[in-house]
Order: sequence, then structure tokens, then C-alpha cells
Amino acid sequence: MDVYYFYSYGTAAWFATQATPLILSPTMIVALLSPEVREASTLEVYFSRSLGLALLTIGALNVLLTGSVPLSSRLSEGATTSAADPKAPYALPTLTITALFHAVYAFYSYAMWTKTGVTSFAFGVAGSGFLFAVAFWCILFASTDGRISRKTGADKRTSGFPFKNHEADKKKGR
Repeated sequence: MDVYYFYSYGTAAWFATQATPLILSPTMIVALLSPEVREASTLEVYFSRSLGLALLTIGALNVLLTGSVPLSSRLSEGATTSAADPKAPYALPTLTITALFHAVYAFYSYAMWTKTGVTSFAFGVAGSGFLFAVAFWCILFASTDGRISRKTGADKRTSGFPFKNHEADKKKGR
């Protein structure tokens, strides 16, 4: 499976994992977060379920806008993430925005983990931090095809700074 598709489906699964308890049992979430055990108010239940549904929506939009699901009726067209592909014109912007979300969420979870010491925040740091690392890798390396030399097989955009490639210079006769 392509790393880009792994990130897209992984983000949707992470959002669904977070949304499930918010939608199914907002009273349990409020009981876990409040210092005293009490029944959740109507407003807390509303906001909890609204956040859960928003997370599911963002996860579904992420999968659709990155081109992971082919939206055409023909099977021969397939889904790709290349910049020239008209089926996924929003792939890189969607990747960038969700990567920023994961970075901010991982930072916030880390701040809450160090402040409160609650282990659940550590899971948030691990999940969002991992997805941010994968997204950052995709932004750096998977968003362009590169310019590969037919002769040597090396990327033509590389430079010798700060280290020189002495083996390549020997072959050139320098």
C-alpha cells in the first residue's frame, strides 16, 4: 500500500477512533473529565456528539479529497495522487492541513499530558505524532515525482553541499 494512502486511511481511522466514544457515550466522557461524578448536561452532550460527527466528517472528506477513493464509475481510471491528476486536485492541500492539525493536536496532547499526567493524553501524543510524521514524510518525499536520471538513476536535483561526491567526480574524470 502506498504511504500516501496509508496516511489518508490512517487519519480517517484515528478520527473515527476519537469520534466513537464522543458519539456513543458523552456522559462517560464528561464523568471521566470532571473532578466530581455527575450527569452530563444537555449542552455537554450536544457538543460532544457534534465534535464526534465533525471528526467523522473530516475523516471522510480527507479520504475523498486525497483521491484515495476513485470517484469515477470506470474502473480503468484508478486513483492516483500525482499533481497532474484531475481526480485529486486537493490532495496536497488536504495533506498539509491535516498534517498541521495532527501537529497541533500532538502538541496540545503533550502539554496536557505533562500538566495532568493522564495516560490517555500520551496515546493522543503517540497517535497524532505518528500521523504527523507520516504526513511530513509525504509532503517532503511523496508529493513530487522527482527528476531521475536515466543514465545514473540518481535524482538530478541533489547537490554536493556540504559534502562532495568524490566517487561521482572520479567517474567524470575531474
